[in-house]
Amino acid sequence: MTLKDYIAEAESKKVAIGHFNISDTTALWAILNSARKLSLPVIIGVSEGERDFFGVKQIVAVVKSIREEFDYPIFLNADHTYSFDRVKEAVDAGFDAVIFDGANLTFEENVATTKRCVEYAKSKNPDILVEAELGFIGTSSKILDEVPEGVATKEEFLTDPKMATEFVKETGIDLLAPAVGNLHGMLKGGHNPAIDSDRVKRVRGETGVPLVLHGGSGISDDDFVKAIESGISIVHINTEIRLAYRKSLQLSLQENPDEVAPYKFFKPSIVAMERVVTERLKLFNGII
Repeated sequence: MTLKDYIAEAESKKVAIGHFNISDTTALWAILNSARKLSLPVIIGVSEGERDFFGVKQIVAVVKSIREEFDYPIFLNADHTYSFDRVKEAVDAGFDAVIFDGANLTFEENVATTKRCVEYAKSKNPDILVEAELGFIGTSSKILDEVPEGVATKEEFLTDPKMATEFVKETGIDLLAPAVGNLHGMLKGGHNPAIDSDRVKRVRGETGVPLVLHGGSGISDDDFVKAIESGISIVHINTEIRLAYRKSLQLSLQENPDEVAPYKFFKPSIVAMERVVTERLKLFNGII
């Protein structure tokens, strides 16, 4: 089965595929371990910064080797890509999916560049999935003091179903990431803004393409369930994993100040991240 097949299967079951970002193999193994224990497909995401740190061709080689060795549905997505050249780079490297993020551009500019990305990607690999964003939800996966300036959390700035339909028609994208109350990062001291599930349902119904929920960290469990029931097929999680990684690593180093072997002091981080990923995958798939 291709990634497109797994997305279609998720839609039919009213569940969502978990998309988790990494910067290194520590997080990669944590995510793979969790997914395999639950026998669920999983998507590994790497933003421009994350894949530059890991290596663009290197992350492709690693994920493909895991898929082949374990005969497992693990897929690789070039998350948040801000230019045609970087989309081209990911396509040429062999990613399974790529996101052109033109949410901060004008509608016309977003359409033009997204269309160019789709045309190039499909000419190189008809099976690659191309996603685009409509509605700005911020750019940083970190702990936030407040909602970033310009993020579309007010109703009048959320993704309009009719505009989204025009966008999909003009660009030919496979997946759409709408602004439905979500934002990148996690707010201190509480949950992120509520998700407009009714808008999710209308956007999915009118555009005819699967929807991706970005900025999943900090969203309440109830909002996740409603959003998935309304038409979300993929959910992105990053900040929660980074937070678990950092906290566990910090504690590990404090408790073992003389340890110098990375494979030893990183072990608690794998366990901590596994816990986060497992909880999210269970929630996204209705597993009690």
